[in-house]
Amino acid sequence: MFKLLLSFCVLLFPAVLSASEEAKDPYMNALVKELDRSFTGLKNSEKTPLYYLGYELTASRYRYMSAKLGALDGDADYFSNKLDIDMRVNAMELDNTHQIKGNMARAGSTQSQDLPVALEGDENALRARIWEYTDKAYKKAQENFTRVKMNKAVTAAEDDPSPDFSPARAENFYETVKPQYPDLAAWRGRLKKHSARLAGYNFIYDSGVTLNYENENRYMVNSEGARVKTGGNYITLSYYLTGRTTDGMELSRSEQYNTDSFGGLPPEEKMNADMDRSISELKALKDAPIVEPYSGPAILNARAAAVYFHEIIGHRLEGHRQKLEDSGQTFAKKVGQKVTSDIVTLYDDPNLRDFRGIPLRGYYRYDNEGVKAQRVSLVENGVLKGFLMNRSPIRGFPASNGHGRRSSGKPTVARMGNLVMQASVTSAYPELRKQLIEECKKQGKPFGLVFDDISGGFTNTDRGDAQAFKVIPLLVYKVYTDGRPDEVVRGVDIVGTPITSFSKIFAAADDDGVFNGTCGAESGWVPVSAVSPSVLISEIEVEKSQKSQEKPPVLAPPLHDK
Repeated sequence: MFKLLLSFCVLLFPAVLSASEEAKDPYMNALVKELDRSFTGLKNSEKTPLYYLGYELTASRYRYMSAKLGALDGDADYFSNKLDIDMRVNAMELDNTHQIKGNMARAGSTQSQDLPVALEGDENALRARIWEYTDKAYKKAQENFTRVKMNKAVTAAEDDPSPDFSPARAENFYETVKPQYPDLAAWRGRLKKHSARLAGYNFIYDSGVTLNYENENRYMVNSEGARVKTGGNYITLSYYLTGRTTDGMELSRSEQYNTDSFGGLPPEEKMNADMDRSISELKALKDAPIVEPYSGPAILNARAAAVYFHEIIGHRLEGHRQKLEDSGQTFAKKVGQKVTSDIVTLYDDPNLRDFRGIPLRGYYRYDNEGVKAQRVSLVENGVLKGFLMNRSPIRGFPASNGHGRRSSGKPTVARMGNLVMQASVTSAYPELRKQLIEECKKQGKPFGLVFDDISGGFTNTDRGDAQAFKVIPLLVYKVYTDGRPDEVVRGVDIVGTPITSFSKIFAAADDDGVFNGTCGAESGWVPVSAVSPSVLISEIEVEKSQKSQEKPPVLAPPLHDK
């Protein structure tokens, strides 16, 4: 599952309003009234009954600014209203979402539609559009269930006969998060100044500075009685710079600052210092040698380790992957078994707003099925304890634990929120480096690797594909056993299989790093965070990175002329 590090942020402490405010809300009124009318009228209108109906309306306001080389090149303000309809027919035991064998995805229950901004505030207009879209979704659900029945009649019995849906408590919660109004003129000027700082370096071929802001309010109502409104403000300030070596390899450095208020963004001096560091790192990478394929000891520095855990284990502990017929089901039958070092404890807790003062992008109050977010223990002292669950049950785990997530238009499945690795035994980072050198000597390796920064990665969980992962480093060092200074290197990707790789972790530092990003999977793109200390792995495998075959530009960029 590929992650994009351009993240939008963490939620603001919202303003919780009174019941009278909720009663005046045209969105909530339209959703509740039309849901009650539609469910009552449709539940027995066809041979296959409607047993569940849910609406999710996401109202978002966006502000985007970007600058290059001292000039503004993007400045937009726009709105988006999305309606998602979760329509389920027949019964929880078997419904229209059931997997059609031969397809990796379950048959979708969700229909997504745009609600024009012009409808805002007009309850009758909203109801008319909701009615229109509900009719289409109902007909589609009936068609999908017919295909489900036909598929079950001609295919073998399933390994996990768990129901397609599970009951959940009907939650009632109402909050409104109001948009923020920054000084746009001041921010335009600041972006221009920052972007101009990246001009004039002959090894930088492209660069830019971006400010993204989203205000979101999300409504969820269903036929079980849930009535939830929640939201947040998502803010990210970021920069990037890229170059290319003479052998065609693309290089990049970047930084993102995630927060819930404009006052939480770093001052100019802090960002300038970070940009200077990134410029130096890009220059070092351009002149660095390529590492040949390698297998041996390595340290993943804290933020890099966080991405590593997300990829090698996090996705494989998402509940639906233990049931889908075409999934590899790597850990489905390993609950209660030792799967990694005794020092490793792993949990996911979407309720965490921040970690030691750093905002966590994976925070949320309620998931996309209206279930309250819960902390879930995944691994305790190396032993597998459980899975992330939405309302699709699996053997041994019959209920949701608040991890049903999606982006608009996608089916809801179990996804990570804030994944946290805790080590029961730690040492200072310099001691971890000593252990790295000792392990290299023990294995007869002249050097080990330190992965300082990682952009993201992806993992294959399909049964028909290799059960492997790839993590994409951005900044890597060789640490020599003979005392030579560390050497920046380039051109490698971390690869491996999860069961083997997870078992090779044997030491951790007493530091912690936070990864904030966006993760893509079959339920779309969702905000995530991961937290981990630096870890020492006895054996890690790297392969050569893919590189472009395109030569660098014949002429240098015009600003490079002297």
